[in-house]
Amino acid sequence: MIKPTLVVLAAGMGSRYGKLKQMDGFGPNGETIIDYSIHDAIEAGFGKVVFIIREYFKEAFQTSMDSKFAGKIDLVYVTQELNNIPSGFQLNPEREKPWGTAHAVWVAKDVVNEPFAVINADDFYGTESYKVLHDYLANDTSENYAVVAYHLKNTLSDHGTVNRGVCYSDENNHLTKVVECTKIQREADGIVRFPNENGGKDELKDNTLVSMNMWAFKPSYFEHVNEQFEEFLKTAGHELKSEFYIPSAVDKLIGDKVLNVDVLDTDSSWFGVTYQEDKPIVIEKLNALISAGAYPQKLF
Repeated sequence: MIKPTLVVLAAGMGSRYGKLKQMDGFGPNGETIIDYSIHDAIEAGFGKVVFIIREYFKEAFQTSMDSKFAGKIDLVYVTQELNNIPSGFQLNPEREKPWGTAHAVWVAKDVVNEPFAVINADDFYGTESYKVLHDYLANDTSENYAVVAYHLKNTLSDHGTVNRGVCYSDENNHLTKVVECTKIQREADGIVRFPNENGGKDELKDNTLVSMNMWAFKPSYFEHVNEQFEEFLKTAGHELKSEFYIPSAVDKLIGDKVLNVDVLDTDSSWFGVTYQEDKPIVIEKLNALISAGAYPQKLF
C-alpha cells in the first residue's frame, strides 16, 4: 500500500497573532498544534512529513521537530521564499512576502513524488480527518483530488475576520467551485458576511461548506499548478501583495474540466488560532479531548 506524504504549510509569519504560531505551545506540556497534527498523521499511516517554512526560523523549527519525531516518520524541510519562482520572471524589488498557499505547496515539487495531503500548521483538524485522507490517498487510483470540507459556523473566530474557500458540490459529491472569500466575520446582527468587489457585503449561511486548506493531491498537482503559477506571475507578479491561493488553483482545474475533486466527509472537529485571543479557547478544547481519552496527557 502507498504511504502518502503530509505537506504542512508552516511558513506564515503570524502577523495577526503577533508571534510564530508554529512554535507556540497549546498542550499541557507545551505541545504545539503541529505536534498533534503529526501525531495524528503517524497514527493514520502517513510515511513522510514535508514542512514548508521560512529560512529565518528553519534552524530552530527543525531542531524542535527532529527532537520529537525523528525516527517515527520521515521529516523533510523546504523553505518558501519570495525568489523561489520559475526562471525568466523578474521580482518587484519592493515586494516582501512570498506568493501564497498554492506557491507554498509548489515549492515542495522536488521532494514529493507520491500522493500527498496538505494542511495548515495552525489548524487542528481532528484524528478522523487524517484517517479519511490517508485511506483516500492510499487507495484511490484515479487522478482525482479531494478536499475535506467543514461547516463555516465551526470555523469562525470571535476575535476578528478569517479567510475561507467556500465550496460548492454537485450530485456526485464532486466539487464544482471554490471561491476564496476574505475578511469573513459574524456581525452584530448574527449574520456572517464578507466584503465584495463592489464595496458592499455578501452573506454566507452557517452551514456553508468551506475549505480549511485540508487537501488530497496527486503528484500531477505540480505540473498543473506550475502552469497556473507562471500565468499568475505574468498577470499579477508585479503587484506587492498579490497571492496565489490553493482554492483558486483548484477552481481553475475544475472549471477547465482537467479533473474531478471529491468532497470528503469527516466527523472530526476543527479549530484554529488566528489571534492571541483564540489561544485560551484552543487550550480548553485540547484539554477536553485529552480528558475524553483522544490523546494522552503527555504526547511524547
